[in-house]
Formats: sequence, structure tokens, C-alpha cells
Amino acid sequence: MSVWVTEMNTEKRVQTLSMQQIIDNLPVVVFEYTVWPDGTRDFTYLSASCEKILGIKRELLLSGSYPMKVFVHREDWADFEQHFEDAIAGIKPLKWEGRIFNIQAQTIWVEVSCEPVLLGDGRIAWSGIINGIDERKELERKKHEADNRYREAASLFSELFNNSPMAIVLLDSEGNVKQVNRGFELLFGYTITELQGNSLNQFIVPQELESEGNDLNSLISAEQVIRLETTRLRRDDVPVSVIIYGVPIHQEDKTIGIFGVYVDITDQKKIEEELKIRNSELDNFVYKVSHDLRAPLSSVLGLVNLAQMPGNDDSLTEYVKIIGNKVGQLDHFISDVLSHSKNLKMDVKTGVIDFESIIHKTFQDLNYMQGANQVDLNVQITGPLFYNDPWRIGEIFRNLISNAIKYRKINTASRISIQIDVKADHANIVFKDNGIGISRENLTRIFEMFYRASEQSDGSGLGLYIVKNAIEKLGGQLVVDSQPDVGTTFEITLPNKAG
Repeated sequence: MSVWVTEMNTEKRVQTLSMQQIIDNLPVVVFEYTVWPDGTRDFTYLSASCEKILGIKRELLLSGSYPMKVFVHREDWADFEQHFEDAIAGIKPLKWEGRIFNIQAQTIWVEVSCEPVLLGDGRIAWSGIINGIDERKELERKKHEADNRYREAASLFSELFNNSPMAIVLLDSEGNVKQVNRGFELLFGYTITELQGNSLNQFIVPQELESEGNDLNSLISAEQVIRLETTRLRRDDVPVSVIIYGVPIHQEDKTIGIFGVYVDITDQKKIEEELKIRNSELDNFVYKVSHDLRAPLSSVLGLVNLAQMPGNDDSLTEYVKIIGNKVGQLDHFISDVLSHSKNLKMDVKTGVIDFESIIHKTFQDLNYMQGANQVDLNVQITGPLFYNDPWRIGEIFRNLISNAIKYRKINTASRISIQIDVKADHANIVFKDNGIGISRENLTRIFEMFYRASEQSDGSGLGLYIVKNAIEKLGGQLVVDSQPDVGTTFEITLPNKAG
């Protein structure tokens, strides 16, 4: 019997030792923490892995010389104490995650998980494990940093996308709209609600450029970054000149979307067209100026040479009269050229306009023109004071009245009628004459530089060109109607800058 008991005790010791070895080799610290009825508390068991995982000898912790408050990181102590006090009060499981210090004052992240057992003598023993989680925390930290960087990048991209003054659209791989920014809505007049999920081509691509729009999507989807200068349509069918930048979006060697950036170059195109017109006008201007300056001077020079020829008994008085006419033409031409230059360069200056005084002074100044004394002038002005640029208003009437005198019908009572109706925000001016009129084919060209619609003209060909440019400078509008042998009517609307 004694032999059997001895064998049983030996077997139990072997089992106990084996279990202890298993516990000591676990990758966690197995512990028991006891709270006595008098409030005393301390570790009553720690597995051998304590030093390896926590960096603290278990003998030190079991001796009670390393208090828990020193053991737990000061920033985490309040949280730990709250958790543990709640566990004691409710005799319930404890689960806590935080930082502790090892004996070298190094910080270690741990996860504590334990269950309570109420013993017969009033003690409460919490048994569980302490797991070192430094690696997990480092991964979490890196993930958190990565998430922050992602959120920051996403926020920056969102700000750039939404607040860019350029029109930007995001398409899926099929070319359907996923998102548009505010710039796109302002430029084209469509909202994301209308566009989302639909092909962009059906909204903004002109019908004649439909194949271009389809080819564009295909090129971008084929992983080509493109730049294209073309035309697109606003919601109100107004064409917009744009430069399109198409950029494919790749993920794992696959195109998952397309960015389209539209740069509005409508104003730039207008400037380019204006420059072309100005350059053409400049070429024409240089040619015409040289010709129209040389022609009168050549005539004058010819007469001077003729007068000096021996034996010439022609009337010098007739020569002087012809020279006077040629010099007058030259002076009139130079005056028109200077007027044109001044109109282009001079800023608009606002002042009160005395239409009555400007018109009658202009008529008096042109009294030297042949037939001016045969023209009947009728002026009617109604409405409040009108404010605009006095010099340009004077130039408009000077050229209109001058033309009416030049192109009057010979041997017919000539009339000029000027009706001006001033409103608070604008003035309507109707200028009529009963002259030779202008044919339909010439009517579209009379505002071109140096264009002369009649053989009766000996002027510079700048008069109506100056009128049109002056009205445009003032922000006004001009409409002309004319019938041969009946007369011509100019209807002018100018803003009243009284405010």
C-alpha cells in the first residue's frame, strides 16, 4: 500500500512539473494577483516568462518592493486604477491595455486579461495573462500614420479638386461621369446630379465633334495622357474654346478611371482673333497711310514743278487752288489717323454731354466742306442729363455729319435729322440723312478700315471705322440701315454713366 501511494505522489509531481514547464514556456506571463480583505494587494504568482516578456524579475514583483504605481506608466495609471477599482468593486473580469516600465525604465505595451475568484477567507484572486503587444502597437501606429497620411492626401486632393478654378471631371473606366468640381459646373452649367453615371459626350461635345469625343476616351483608356485644343458646348449651347488634358488613373496596371481637366481659353482665343484683325489692319494701315499721304504730296510736287517750267503761262491762281485742295485732303486724312490712334489709346473719360452744343459746333467746323451750306440740320433732344466721354461723342458726330455732307444727293435739298432720347441708364440716338445711300453688298463692309463704298468719296475711308470703334469703347451698340437713293439711318445706343 505504501509503495502504491509513493508511486501516485511521484506521478503527481511529474505532472505538476510538466505543467509548470508548459506555463513557463508560454509567450505570455501567467499571473495571480490577490486582494486581501484589509485592502492589501500584490502578485501571488508569476510565471518564469515574466523577465523575458516584461523585463522585470518575477522575484522583484513577488517581493512587493516594486509597487504597481511605479510599475504602470504615469500617463496610464489613472486609467488602470479606474479599471481595477471597478473590477474589485464588482468582482468582475479585468481587461486593460496600457504601458508599463521595466527595470531599465523602458516602456512596454501590455494587454492584461484576468478573471476573479472569491475565496472562502474573503480574498479575491485574479488569475490571467499579461501579453506583450509592442509589435502590435507598432503596427497600429504605422497603420494610424498611414491612415493619417491617406486622409491628409485625400483632404488635399479634395480641396484641390473642388476649389480649382479649372473645370475638372472624374470619369469611370467606361467614360461615364463619377464626379465634377465647382469649376466644371460654372463653366458648362451642368450639375453632378445631371451628369453622374452618364456619358459626358452627350452633354458638352458638339455634334460635329462626336467622333473626336469618342476617340478621346479611347486614347485615355489606352493609357495615353493627351492634350487637345478644341471646342465644347455650354448648357445654353454657347461654344467654349478649351484645352483638354486627359489623364488615365491606374491601379495594378489597369485603368480604373479618367481625369479630364478643361482650361477655358475663350478669352485668349478672342484676344488672338483680335490680334489677327489688328495685325491685318496694321498692314493695311501702313500701306494706305503711305499711299494716301504720298498721293496728295505727289500732286503738289507735280504742280510746283509745272509752275517752275520755262514758258509756262498757266494761271498760278488755279495751281494754288488745286494745291489748297490737296493739302486739305492731306490734313483731313492726318486728322482721321490721329483720331483713330487717340481712340485706341486714350482712356474713357466721363463728363456731362451737351449734345446740342457738340452737334452745332461740329456742323460749324465742317462748314468749309463743299455743299455743307445746302444741308438742313434738325436736332431733337429729350430726357435728363447724359454722361459719357465728350471727346468720343464728338468724334462720332463729326464723322457721321461729315459723311452725310459728302454723300448728299447733288441738286437735291439735303437733310440731316438727329433724334436723341436720354434715359436714366442709356441714350438712344437716331441719325438719318437723305443722301445717296449704300447698297446691300456694301452695307456689311462700311465699318472696315479704309473702305470706301462710293466713287463720290474722296475721304480717308476711316470715318465709319472710327465711329464703330468709338461706340465699342463706350460700351454701346450700333445698327445701320440704308437704301440707295433714299438715305441712311444709324441707330446708336450708349450707356448713361450718370451714376
